Amino acid sequence: MSDRNPDDLKMKGQQKAAWDDSAEGWKRWWPTFERAAQTVNDRLVELASVRAGNHVLDIATGSGEPALTAARAVGQSGKVVAVDMSPGMLAIARERIDAAGLKNVELVESDAESLSLDAHSFDAVLCRWGLMFMPDLDGVMLAMHRALKPGGRFATAVWSVADKVPMCGLARDAIRRITGIVPPPNAPDPIRLADASILERALGAAGFRDVTIERMIVTFEFPSADAFADFRSQIGGTRATFSKMPAEVARQVRDAIVTSAREFATAAGVVRLSNETICFGARA
Repeated sequence: MSDRNPDDLKMKGQQKAAWDDSAEGWKRWWPTFERAAQTVNDRLVELASVRAGNHVLDIATGSGEPALTAARAVGQSGKVVAVDMSPGMLAIARERIDAAGLKNVELVESDAESLSLDAHSFDAVLCRWGLMFMPDLDGVMLAMHRALKPGGRFATAVWSVADKVPMCGLARDAIRRITGIVPPPNAPDPIRLADASILERALGAAGFRDVTIERMIVTFEFPSADAFADFRSQIGGTRATFSKMPAEVARQVRDAIVTSAREFATAAGVVRLSNETICFGARA
């Protein structure tokens, strides 16, 4: 798989460092994020037909979703294996799992492309907003198909185009406008799979069938435009980009994010950002 590609290895190393670096920010912000994202967690579990007693794999689980949602669905007779490359993010997931009193979740530190999985060992595989960051999409899909039992189900969510995802687009536009920084063509990108045909083709090539595609609106709410700017500057690739800017440039970018976010504010100043996500379901 992509582990043999030096460029992909370098890219994954950079991603791991960025997620670890932003784990403290995610620890602060995951309650705000997950309040909105729970509708997507629930839908993915439905699309994958997760039920009591199932063995479920969640790749790129981050701070623990949709693994926790799936763990509640499979109950004590089932099990969820939640995988992420970032030990910092997995530490947050562990705290959440322990706080919820869940005993049926195993955490594994790995990127999805390096996982060693027994064939036909899972009833369902889930991935929420993670596939966009994986260099070897075709390899991952083949591995997930192999890991599923015959008839097992795969469900994932990816982001739509930038102008329909202000959660990502506002910071992205501000950075480009002020710094001129444009990510390289093959760089990990939240909207890399906005063209649904890309993932649909990869699913078909891996042997999946009965592919369904649906679009959902996820509305994230922040108490103010400043709070949204704090969120964006403290997580993921945006944080990594901010860390490389001179202080004055970082201030200008943050101010630009605040200004853009105010366009989505209510009279009380609460920022509500409606974002389109694309959910896929498929059968092995």
